[in-house]
Amino acid sequence: MGVAELVPGISGGTIAFITGIYIELVRSVRRIGLPVGRMLLEGRFREAWHQANLGFLIVLWAGMGSSVLTFAAVVSWLLENRELQVWGFFFGLIAASVLYVGRHAGPWTRARGLLLTLGILVGAGLGFMAAMTFPVNPFTIFLGGAVAICAWILPGVSGSFVLLLLGQYPAVVRGIAEVDLVVLGSLAAGCTVGLLAFARFLIWLLRRAYEGTLALLCGFMAGALVKIWPWKVPVAGPLDPAVADATSGLRPAGPFEYARVLGEEPMIGLVILSTAVGVLIVLTLDWLSRSGRTAGISPGELD
Repeated sequence: MGVAELVPGISGGTIAFITGIYIELVRSVRRIGLPVGRMLLEGRFREAWHQANLGFLIVLWAGMGSSVLTFAAVVSWLLENRELQVWGFFFGLIAASVLYVGRHAGPWTRARGLLLTLGILVGAGLGFMAAMTFPVNPFTIFLGGAVAICAWILPGVSGSFVLLLLGQYPAVVRGIAEVDLVVLGSLAAGCTVGLLAFARFLIWLLRRAYEGTLALLCGFMAGALVKIWPWKVPVAGPLDPAVADATSGLRPAGPFEYARVLGEEPMIGLVILSTAVGVLIVLTLDWLSRSGRTAGISPGELD
């Protein structure tokens, strides 16, 4: 999940779905609240540990944090020097995940089909949205963090991409690099409020319409495939770095159009190979979940 969050357009929630820890993650986050805080203040650490499933969350966050620190330079190098293969890998990973999650959303009905379609439209629409312009101050950074963390927990929607759309990404990145305590504090407060509130809402949805919610989330992931299609060309005119960034200016294209417009090798064979590796990883995790070695996705875990 940490590596996924390093790549704009990829959601850590998608990786949680693939690895079968999604329900456990949402359920654990939902348990954090005032009662747990009271237990910690009263010195009831063991009770708080079990109540909030802190063992799971600490290990997960430690893994994410260590992967960000370890692989940030690697991912940056890959995106700069092997961009097509990176996007091909994640395209295969998420495309196979759509089928994986879709199997858990069945049996398919007309209503679930409509929810799937809605998710696809929203997911694809986010990929083509232009960045908004908001003033950068502690309040807008707080709101940006609250919305972005909701995207982080949703499969198919990238938190960093949401910050880009809200025009807060440069300020947040600069604040992290410069250890700006005002920016970091506003962001952390927004993330905390957004995560705690949204996790409860998501659990409420899953309890009342489990298959329908999965169908909607499945649509989000399917719609996100438009954003991470490996070959992209400028919407019009030559490639202008000022506008053809992570939020606008590019559209999906075929490999031959990519080569013709940009004059670059489309690396078709390597992209297909990296896509196949992504699919193989999901198939392997699916096999492990079927053999009972991973958690899987089960509505019985929501209580």
